[in-house]
Amino acid sequence: MRTRHPLASVLAAALLTGMATTLPARADDAPEAPKYPELPSETPAKFVPRLDEFDHVRRDVMIPMRDGVKLHTVILVPRGAKGAPILLTRTPYDATKLTTHAESPHLGPVLQGYDNATEVIVEGGYIRVIQDIRGKHGSDGDYVMNRPLHGPQNPTPVDHATDTYDSIDWLVKNIPESNGRVGILGISYDGFLPLMALVNPHPALKVSVPMNPMVDGWKGDDWFHNGAFRQQNLPYIYDQQATRKSEAKWWSGHHDDYDLFMESVSAGELAKRRGMEQIGFWKRILEHPAYDAFWKDQAVDQVLAAQPLKVPVMLVHSLWDQEDIYGAMAVYKAIKPKDTTNDKVFLVMGPWHHGQQIEEASHLGAIRFSSDTGLHFRRELLRPFLDQYLVEGAPGANLSTVTAFETGRNRWERLAGWPAGCESGCNIEPTPLYLLAGGRAGFTPPGSHSASEATEYISDPAKPVPFRSRPIQPVGYGAGSTWAQWLVDDQREASGRPDVLTFVSDRLNTPRKISGEPIANLIASTTGTDADWVVKVIDLYPEEVAGQPEMGGYQLMVSADIFRGRYRESFETPKAIEPGKPLRYRFALPTANHVFLPGHRIMVQVQSSWFPLYDRNPQTFVQSIFWARPEEYRKATHRIHHSAANASFVELPMVSVGK
Repeated sequence: MRTRHPLASVLAAALLTGMATTLPARADDAPEAPKYPELPSETPAKFVPRLDEFDHVRRDVMIPMRDGVKLHTVILVPRGAKGAPILLTRTPYDATKLTTHAESPHLGPVLQGYDNATEVIVEGGYIRVIQDIRGKHGSDGDYVMNRPLHGPQNPTPVDHATDTYDSIDWLVKNIPESNGRVGILGISYDGFLPLMALVNPHPALKVSVPMNPMVDGWKGDDWFHNGAFRQQNLPYIYDQQATRKSEAKWWSGHHDDYDLFMESVSAGELAKRRGMEQIGFWKRILEHPAYDAFWKDQAVDQVLAAQPLKVPVMLVHSLWDQEDIYGAMAVYKAIKPKDTTNDKVFLVMGPWHHGQQIEEASHLGAIRFSSDTGLHFRRELLRPFLDQYLVEGAPGANLSTVTAFETGRNRWERLAGWPAGCESGCNIEPTPLYLLAGGRAGFTPPGSHSASEATEYISDPAKPVPFRSRPIQPVGYGAGSTWAQWLVDDQREASGRPDVLTFVSDRLNTPRKISGEPIANLIASTTGTDADWVVKVIDLYPEEVAGQPEMGGYQLMVSADIFRGRYRESFETPKAIEPGKPLRYRFALPTANHVFLPGHRIMVQVQSSWFPLYDRNPQTFVQSIFWARPEEYRKATHRIHHSAANASFVELPMVSVGK
């Protein structure tokens, strides 16, 4: 290390002393800075681009609502349009971003990635309108997650129904190129909003297309499934509500979400570490873990069941919807009975993940469908349906009440209703598939001399069953993400675990079809005082599959869901489970329309965790699982009973199928 010479210090001190004597006594005595001529800015105060080559005209407007709040709205009008219909989507996901997907003068690329439906919008000549809902991005007002209708959960005079009404009223009066007819459509949250538009609809609203809508956040959509909390949606709540423009981003120091959620112990603790006590919706979730009035009042299917049916609706459901698999079917069941003329409510079921109907959809993960089912939906179903109600002089769509894709056989069906099973001449028979001793499953109930009364397994919260192979990705749709296909993941890894019970039928000699909701009917006991039950109906492929050898022995989930045991007697009031006592757990699994082909077998898997998608049940009854302490997570022995007196089974909606 070099040292400073003493002479240097002396010289430095002298220099500083000399400088000090020459400084002005006051700032006023400082010499004026020399003046130079200003160099004009080369950026205009307001640049006006020339867009003559664009095939559309863009208008950004702020539409006033009845309470004075203004909503940012992007209007894209095909150049030269006259008498064109309006296609509206309302969204919390940034209207500006969603309408600037490409640096192109053409409308198709501009919308590509969000709409991805040029067959409908561009070729149909529609005026496309995307609007930020109140409180998000460019719109004024306060944001509330899935803002409830005016009523017990919303004392204000405004909601999504009134905002949609006011927006449509402004649009038809201020877009001279339109024919005064409006359709509304969207997916997920954007699919929930077309349902809200059906409450006191504007006269100009002629059609609504809710796709994969959020409907009941407690029973089976985004936040809970039968009381089990979907904790991997914490980042969504964080991103969506922490800031108006969704600028706060969730962070994780783990490559594997399994490790992240295990380290945090409980969902409540992890949210606390992220500061989520500041977020209003998260506080509501913590306050309402059971199915109380907070959730019941917002259940959109029940809201619409009490409304008059005025606007034609096409409900679009994905059979492998990994996010909102409950909503569309619940709304169909609630409002179809009101369609006395059979011309207002239509249902489309496709072999898709959440939102895949607007993408390339010839396959989902390893499962192939022999054709682009998404393109078929857009060209043959969605476009004719919209045109019929929105385009002057368009022909009738000639749609059946239900258009359903039959998985397994991979073909579209035109059905008169749902569940119908087939186009004509067949019945649906609720058929128990019994879970038997020795890991067998069969259609014959256990006899009085069954080999054993129950099959048991140890469920250890310290080693929860992963819901898919690790490392587990976060929820998302970015590059490399496979989140969208987890419902069709091969279940072989789970079937090899000692804490997952597997029951398998004999090989099928004839096709067996199910259409509707399988019903889990478990007779189960536990040494704990709480438990979760996951039931999966699986199509077990033959050991060899011609033309696709990688599918040999594949275990394809056809329908699966989770049930939190504390809600066995009441969704509203949780109750501890009596240890050691066989109790019945009966709950519906998601809708299926599937054929188990000859040579295949039907498998049922039962387990007690689906981690980290759902939070761990401590298996000790606690007041709130959100705040369960580490010492309250305990091993328990669970038993699935299969004696003649206590037979467990899955009730399959079985249909007769021709050879």
